[in-house]
Amino acid sequence: MIESCSNAARTSSRETDTRVKDRIRRLDGPGIANAQPLRLVVAALILRNVPGESGDGTEVLVCQRRADQPMSLKWEFPGGKIELGETAEQALTRELDEELGIAAVIGPRVAQIRHRYRNGAAIDLQFFTVRDFTGELNNRIFNAVQWTPLSALPTYDFLAADLGLIRDLSEGKLL
Repeated sequence: MIESCSNAARTSSRETDTRVKDRIRRLDGPGIANAQPLRLVVAALILRNVPGESGDGTEVLVCQRRADQPMSLKWEFPGGKIELGETAEQALTRELDEELGIAAVIGPRVAQIRHRYRNGAAIDLQFFTVRDFTGELNNRIFNAVQWTPLSALPTYDFLAADLGLIRDLSEGKLL
């Protein structure tokens, strides 16, 4: 009698485990079994203060992808993949030199986001502030590069992974 009760409990437990795993698979969405590995990515919030009629305002540098790139003409913050053996800060320093020709002073990390795109690609994206750099900004890879007030960020067509951050920045919640 005790054995049959514990067998029933084990069967019920296995059924519950299976139902939970099925729910998780449905939440993850289709194609997760064939998902690509998690890509580690860094991005810079390059900031500058500009005097205005109502005091100083903060602008951030935004970059538009080229038409021949995946997610063409979407806006993003400069940065890129972390290579094997690099810290996040080293990767961002390298990327900003490659993309914009600047030697940046990497500030604190202000956000970290994990995002899975519909195609199954997943990224872990870390955002750092940059308030100081040497060199002239030189657009080396983007369709467009421009300064914009933080409050205007929601008017740009940003990559899906950036949308929560865009909302928080424009509402003054992060900086």
